[in-house]
Amino acid sequence: MKKTLFLLLLIFSLHTVQAQQSNQLITVTDMARIKQLSNATLSHTGRQVVFTVTSVEPDETAKGEYIYRNQIWLVPADGSAAARPLTSATVNSSQPVWSANDEQIAFVRVIKSKPQIFLLSLNGGEPIQLTNDLHGAGSPQWSPDGSHILYAVSVSYPEMLKDSVLNPGFNVPFWALEKPGFKTNSPQLKVKSNPNGNLDAIRSFLKQDEADGKVKVFNKLNFEGEATTEPNFSFNHYFIIDAKPGAKAKPLTFGFHSYAGAVFTPDSKQLILTADADSSLNPDRSLTSAIYTIPATGGALKPLIAEDGMALSNRQVSPNGKYLAYFSAKQMQINVPQLIIYNLQEPGKKMIIPVDRSVTGTVWSADSKFLYYTAQSNGGVPIYKIDLATLKSEQLSTYDEGLSSLDAGKKQLIYVKTAVANPYELYVSDLNNKNAKCLTTFNSEWLKDKKLSFPEKKYYTNSKGMKVEYWVMKPTNFDPGRKYPVMLQIHGGPTAMWGPGENSMWHEFQYFCAQGYGVVYSNPRGSGGYGIDFLKGNYQDWGTGPSEDVLAALDGALAEGWGDSNKTVATGGSYAGYLTGWLVSHTKRFAAVSSQRGVYDLTTFFGEANAWRLTPMYFGGYPWEENIKPILVRESPFTYVNQITTPYLMLHGETDLRTGIVQGEMMYKALKVLNRPVEYVQHPGATHELVRSGNVRQRIDQMLRIYEFFERYITHE
Repeated sequence: MKKTLFLLLLIFSLHTVQAQQSNQLITVTDMARIKQLSNATLSHTGRQVVFTVTSVEPDETAKGEYIYRNQIWLVPADGSAAARPLTSATVNSSQPVWSANDEQIAFVRVIKSKPQIFLLSLNGGEPIQLTNDLHGAGSPQWSPDGSHILYAVSVSYPEMLKDSVLNPGFNVPFWALEKPGFKTNSPQLKVKSNPNGNLDAIRSFLKQDEADGKVKVFNKLNFEGEATTEPNFSFNHYFIIDAKPGAKAKPLTFGFHSYAGAVFTPDSKQLILTADADSSLNPDRSLTSAIYTIPATGGALKPLIAEDGMALSNRQVSPNGKYLAYFSAKQMQINVPQLIIYNLQEPGKKMIIPVDRSVTGTVWSADSKFLYYTAQSNGGVPIYKIDLATLKSEQLSTYDEGLSSLDAGKKQLIYVKTAVANPYELYVSDLNNKNAKCLTTFNSEWLKDKKLSFPEKKYYTNSKGMKVEYWVMKPTNFDPGRKYPVMLQIHGGPTAMWGPGENSMWHEFQYFCAQGYGVVYSNPRGSGGYGIDFLKGNYQDWGTGPSEDVLAALDGALAEGWGDSNKTVATGGSYAGYLTGWLVSHTKRFAAVSSQRGVYDLTTFFGEANAWRLTPMYFGGYPWEENIKPILVRESPFTYVNQITTPYLMLHGETDLRTGIVQGEMMYKALKVLNRPVEYVQHPGATHELVRSGNVRQRIDQMLRIYEFFERYITHE
C-alpha cells in the first residue's frame, strides 16, 4: 500500500513539473535560441537534404555580446536519422550545393576576409579550398555534368580599372561617368601625383586621396548603401572552374557591367543570365534588363528575351531543357512582377502565368510538366503547383504558414516551414504536399516547454470596399476576467505582409504577449499578398487610408471586451514608423507609441535615403514639382508635429541609410522644442536591418526599451 501511494505521488509530482514546464513564457533572451534554417537543397537521388543553420552564440571574446554562426547540416530525406552537422560551428559556412553524383557539396566559407568556394566529400575528409579569387567567390553552382563550378564575384570600380583579367585593356567605361566638365571618360592618369605640379599632377594627387580614403567624390545617383555612402560602382561577374582542387578559373563576363541569375542549361553547354538591356547607359540610369545566353566555355553574349521598358530576371531552366521561367516587371512603379514561362525550343513563344502575387521561389518538377512556386498571400507563403498543360494553379498549403527554400525531386518536396508553433523547421512531403513530415527539431526542442499565444484571424471591409485581414493575439496567460493593455503592431514596406507565416516578428509578438499585452496586427491597404489593386490602395495616401485600416483592426480587438481601450499602445518600423508618426499626430487615443527607423518628412526622405525611389513611385513625382510638393507636405507626419502630445519613443540605427538618420533627428528635435514627452534612442553602428540581422545585444535592447517605455504609461491590474 505504501509503495502504491509513493508511485501515485511520484506520478502526480512528475505531471505537476511537466505542467509547470509547459507554462514557461517566451523571454526576451529566447531571441538567441532561435535557429534559422535556409538554403535547403535536395540531393539528385532524393535521399538527403543539405541546408544551412544560422544560430546565435555567446561571443567568447566579448562579455555580454553574441555572434551569428552559419553551419551546414545534412539529414536523410526519409527522416530515418537525425540531422548532423557537416561543417564546424567555429567557422561560418553557407550556400551548399550538390554535385551531380551527390558525392560532394560545394559551399562558401570566408578565408582571409574573402568568401571562397570549398569542396567537401560526403565520403569523409576535410573541406578543400577550390577558389582563391582576389575578389572573393560566392553563389556556387555545379554544371549538370558535374565537371565544373560556376561562381560569382563582386568587383568595385577602382578594382576594375586595374584588373588585367576582367578589364584586360585597362580601359574606362564607354558609358558616361557623368563627371561634370568632361565630355568623355578620361583614361587613367599615368602622371606622378604632385599637389604643386601641373593640372594632371594635381588630378593624380586628388585621385590618390580618393584611393586612400581621405575623401569621397560622388558622381553616382545611387550613392547610399545600408550603413555608409559609396562613391564607386560595383560589378557582378561570373567565373567557371574545373571542380578539381588546383584548377584555374576562367572569366565568362567582363568589363564595367553587372550580370545576374546565371543558370546552366541541362546539357551544361550554355548559361542563361540577366544583364542591362542597354549597355550604353550609366548603371544608375539603366532601369531595364534583358536575358541572354553565353557558352559555358566562354564567348559572346547572345540576346534571348527582351521586353520594351521592362526589367527581366531569369529563374531556372526546366530539366528537359524546354522551358525557362522568368520575371518581368516595370521599374519605378507599384507592381507585382509577372511570372512567365519561355519556350526555349520555340523562340518567341511564352506562357504568362496568372499569378497576382509576389512569387518568392520557383522550382521545376523532375518531369518538367509542373512549376512549383511559393508566393506571399493572405498572411502566409503557400506552395502552389502550376500545370503547364492547362496553366491552372493549385494551392498545396495553407495561409497559416510561411514556406521557403522549396526544392523538388522525383518523389518529394522539401521546404522550411514557419508557423506560430515553431519559427523554423525542415519538412519533406510528397509532390502534392501530402504526408508532410518534419525532419528537424532545432526549435521544437526548446519550445516544447514554452507556452505560446496563437493568433485569431479576423477581417473587415474598409471604406474602399477592400477586405482587410487582421490577427488578434491574446496575452499568453489570458484570464477572461481581466482587462489587458493592447499593442497595435504595424508592418513596414509599405508592401510587406504579416500573418502566421511571418518569421521575422515571431519572437517579438510572443514576447509582448508573454508580458501581458494583447497584440493586434493587420495588412492594411498597400500590403503585399492581396493582388495589384490592393497593393496600389495607398497611392498618394500613405496616412489617412492605412490609418483607417490599422485602427479598425485595433477596434475589432477591443470590441471583444478583454482589452482596455485606455491602455492601448502602437509601434512599427520603417514605413510603419511613418504610420505610427501619422497616427500619433492625428489621434490622442494611445497611452504611448514607439516608432522605429521611421520616415517622417517625405521631402527630405527623397534626399537622404537609399529608398528614395518610393517618393516618385507612390506620390507621382519629385519634391520640386509644383503639383507634387503639396502632396508630400500633406502626407508627411512632420507637417503635423505640433499636434503630437502622446508620449513618444523614437528609435533609429545610427548608420541607417535606407530611411535616413535625419528623419528621426528632425522629428525628435521638433518635439523637444515643443516640450512634448519624447525620448530618442540611437543604436551605434546599427543599420535598417537591426531587428532582423543586427547586433543581438542591440536587438534585445530595442525590444526592452519599447517594453519599458510603454510600462511607464500602462498600469497593469
